[in-house]
Amino acid sequence: MRDRTKDVHANGFTDHVLVCTTERDSEYACCGDAGGEAVLEAVRTWLRDRDLYWSSVHVAETSCLGLCSEDGTAVAIHPRSRFYSDVTPGDVPDLLAAEFGDEGGLIEEPDPGRSSA
Repeated sequence: MRDRTKDVHANGFTDHVLVCTTERDSEYACCGDAGGEAVLEAVRTWLRDRDLYWSSVHVAETSCLGLCSEDGTAVAIHPRSRFYSDVTPGDVPDLLAAEFGDEGGLIEEPDPGRSSA
């Protein structure tokens, strides 16, 4: 086992965006059926357009984050400990701009008064 923490941070890594794409055969809502793949691609595109994808910000498709909804996908941003539900591809630009700045300037902290409701 190798601890690669220093390597990752030396490359400028600051945040990890997790996008739920879980699909399940159930009567309950799941992000896979609520556009999870489209939200994941919108996140990747926004970050690529600002040269942040896999440099400062890593992106991962993840299983259930426990924020299931028929109205959109669950997204988490760490280490900021930010959790969003009901995210649609159209929400991604505003959500990521609020977290990382309009041009991806990686603001230290998102607006504390911002409501995710």
